Amino acid sequence: MNWAFLVLAGIFEMFGVVMINKLNKEQTKTAMALLIAGFGGSFLFLAIAMESLPMGTAYAVWTGIGASGGAILGMVLYGEPKNAKRLLFIAMVLGAAVGLKLWG
Repeated sequence: MNWAFLVLAGIFEMFGVVMINKLNKEQTKTAMALLIAGFGGSFLFLAIAMESLPMGTAYAVWTGIGASGGAILGMVLYGEPKNAKRLLFIAMVLGAAVGLKLWG
């Protein structure tokens, strides 16, 4: 179950990153509240997951989900470049996270 909390923490992290972009474009109280909620949820679920998962593994997977998810959302939502090298490195980050789950 803690792996599910870790994935949920990563999803909240991705949401928080998108809200940073939104806050940069429109500085509203709503955007700030959503940013705080996103990162707050991320840290909450990371803390829950770390009750039974090793710190190093949990942190690496959490940052991997956040970093690769943020890059993918940037491509999908904001027209950031989608080239083969970027996709390869995103796949490598995700592969490393999967490897940590399987052998960590």
